Amino acid sequence: MNGNKKLLYIASSFGHLASFHQPYTEWLAQQGYEVHAAAGGEQRALRGVSRYIPVPFEKSMFSPCNFAAVLQLRSLLRRENYTMISLHTSLAAFFTRLAVQLLPKKQRPVVMNTAHGYLFDDSTPLLKRTLLLSAERMTAPVTDWLLTMNRQDEQIAKRYRLGRHIVPTPGMGIALTRFSPPSPEEKRALRREIELPENALVLIYAAEFSSRKNQRMLISAMPELPNAVLLLPGRGALLDDCRILAQQKGVADRVRFPGFTSNIEQYYRAADLCVSSSRSEGLPFNVMEAMACGLPAVLSDVKGHEDLVRSGENGLLFPYDDQNAFIRAVKQAAEPVLQAQMSAAAVQTAVPYGIDAVFPTLTAIYSQAIPNQPKEVSE
Repeated sequence: MNGNKKLLYIASSFGHLASFHQPYTEWLAQQGYEVHAAAGGEQRALRGVSRYIPVPFEKSMFSPCNFAAVLQLRSLLRRENYTMISLHTSLAAFFTRLAVQLLPKKQRPVVMNTAHGYLFDDSTPLLKRTLLLSAERMTAPVTDWLLTMNRQDEQIAKRYRLGRHIVPTPGMGIALTRFSPPSPEEKRALRREIELPENALVLIYAAEFSSRKNQRMLISAMPELPNAVLLLPGRGALLDDCRILAQQKGVADRVRFPGFTSNIEQYYRAADLCVSSSRSEGLPFNVMEAMACGLPAVLSDVKGHEDLVRSGENGLLFPYDDQNAFIRAVKQAAEPVLQAQMSAAAVQTAVPYGIDAVFPTLTAIYSQAIPNQPKEVSE
């Protein structure tokens, strides 16, 4: 490795870096590293970052823009001679590693890929699973460090040897000082502020509107939950479709679409249950944040969710896309005694995922990855 104290953070969007990685970019800068950030989307200010590099990533894997990004990144890597690259989000990680493979071996930096959730598992249709797994296997030879966030992804990574050093981690850390349970008085005040009925059962699912997140199933279940209000903060390609579906199902008055919110903790603290209908996850921040606010979690029984929920203790799991099972789980979780028990357990579940607990773990991994000869992290 070269002696340059220069690191590059890469993700599909600057928004992702701003949401999850600023404690680490700031820490690296404090260690004397020059930190650059490369991403798509609207540029966001990032603590510790001295240079911002727009990269035209597109969600469609075969978009010409992504292959143009490979050439741009190869040129950047040759010019800047980075010590290490920290990769985030599947698409950006794949195309960046293609760029690394185009470099002479002596010019390659240490590559650390954080798998925020593989978009495949054993239940994924064969063609899609083969394509996505092949992409990971193709780029495994230049993946020096692979950080996973859930048990299934760790097993996949080890089974197919998707990185030289495979290390399980507890996510990136959530701010427990920001996400905490409200008092009954605070909760009532928040409901008045957000204009929620005082006696309604308030469900919340904060996520991008996409087919994988599957908000349509939740909306379709609402006619069978007449006392419930569903909060769906977020943006995404299927937002308008979901608005139309709520009208078609006759529940538009009980399904709220707040859009992107900078004060999402206020919505969690006004709600009763966190729900998710997702097809797969890494280690979902939205669920951990909601649990830290005291919300039992009613989640699809999929990769990522199963790492957080002990069914009947801090929430309930239901089979993916099973609308009737979801309705039964919500009704069960809303029973006052069980809800109170699971609420207390949910708060405790979130503690090991707090930034104060996670930060020392991840910075120790960075400290081991950056030297000339990376060492194994004990698991």
